[in-house]
Amino acid sequence: MINRLVEEIKKKDAPVVIGLDPMLSYVPQRLRDKAYKEYGETLEGAAEAIWQFNKGIVDAICDLIPAVKPQIAMYEQFGLQGLTVFKKTVDYCKGKGLVVIGDIKRGDIGSTSGAYATGHIGKVTVGSKSYYGFDEDFITVNPYFGIDGVKPFVDVCKEEKRGIFILVKTSNPSSGDFQDKMVDGRPLYELVGEKVAQWGEEVMGDNYSYVGAVVGATYPKMGEALRKIMPNTYILVPGYGAQGGKAEDLKPYFNEDGLGAIVNSSRGIICAYQQEKYKKFGEEHFAEASRQAVKDMIDDINSAIK
Repeated sequence: MINRLVEEIKKKDAPVVIGLDPMLSYVPQRLRDKAYKEYGETLEGAAEAIWQFNKGIVDAICDLIPAVKPQIAMYEQFGLQGLTVFKKTVDYCKGKGLVVIGDIKRGDIGSTSGAYATGHIGKVTVGSKSYYGFDEDFITVNPYFGIDGVKPFVDVCKEEKRGIFILVKTSNPSSGDFQDKMVDGRPLYELVGEKVAQWGEEVMGDNYSYVGAVVGATYPKMGEALRKIMPNTYILVPGYGAQGGKAEDLKPYFNEDGLGAIVNSSRGIICAYQQEKYKKFGEEHFAEASRQAVKDMIDDINSAIK
């Protein structure tokens, strides 16, 4: 799957992934009103509004981008109805030819990590048959449990030729509370980065590993150091745009071939119609506003890294 992701990035000249992280407040009022009219102000109504919002945005941008990243918590808040929309979104995006990165940030003791891996990127066996569950192409993984918690995901990557992105240095302001702590004279995030590179050697694609890393755009100096530590690791870069990460800070995350990183934007794209810059599109044309925001993001990043 890492080979396919790289090929899609090259084909579309777009090292970007769009986060499908909807809140009800992001959904245009007309979509909410229509859903509530059919299902009432219920969890079903909320889920339907989210689904129509996602579908509109995906239809408008799928030809421009290689991948999407739905954040499962945004769907879980609506219970089973929300999880149904998460699955519908995954399937719809894959049907459009997009690579899907499930932002689930799972990690636990071995057997539990195994179940998470099976449910999201592997197959579960029922009697004589096997089924894919949520069926993402990649998922995000928390490495706090060490190899016990990571190996089950790596094993499924080997079996299914799918991928993971392991949290190394996250974009949030308080990430340094733990990730920057010094251990034997080095910051913890560097030690985690070394482990990610080591684990990734077991599951290599053509040039990059199936085991990737999450490194926030808000810490470019740390990103530069981690790029050197993980030369064959694809880096998922959150924090661009709404969280303050700037395109000019991203070049160190990429290798000399112009590959090696994929930059995420969520609110900056799906809420584009609410921004002053794209107000001219209006709520009625929210998807067109997202499309223009994607074009602007691609141009911004490519002009900075090339």
